Amino acid sequence: MPDMKARQKRLVFVGLAILGIGAASTLAITALKSNLSYFFSPSQVIAKEAPADHVFRLGGLVTEGSLQRQGEGLTVNFDVTDNAATVKVAYEGILPDLFKEGSGVVAKGRLRPDGVFQAEEVLAKHDEEYMPPEVASTLQTAHAEGVANAAANPSPANSGAAN
Repeated sequence: MPDMKARQKRLVFVGLAILGIGAASTLAITALKSNLSYFFSPSQVIAKEAPADHVFRLGGLVTEGSLQRQGEGLTVNFDVTDNAATVKVAYEGILPDLFKEGSGVVAKGRLRPDGVFQAEEVLAKHDEEYMPPEVASTLQTAHAEGVANAAANPSPANSGAAN
């Protein structure tokens, strides 16, 4: 290397710098992908859009009357709905103070082979006015689809026909 010209030394330095930046970028992207958890609504989970073998977030409303505690332990079962579909959730741990039936919730975990969402973490909305944007959007979409389906398929009970 002592007989390399200054220009050749600069080219080697630039080449090594580009290789180093590429390696660091690859490591950063790989680390981010392994920690990434996407948000899915109960409708998307039922439609099999959620990954079966990866951690993801499930959000919606806790269904009224679905909260069940298993004995004296920390195991809790409840249902999460977006008013169009419902997913059963199992969680072992202490629930947030604001967790209650009928309120918004986001749970992080995996879908078990039996179709139950096994939550690792449960987050409840922090006040009466706040709802996570993903949950609010999901509920609004599910409500609009429910209204459209009801208009397209009126039930005999709602048709107003006299008997």
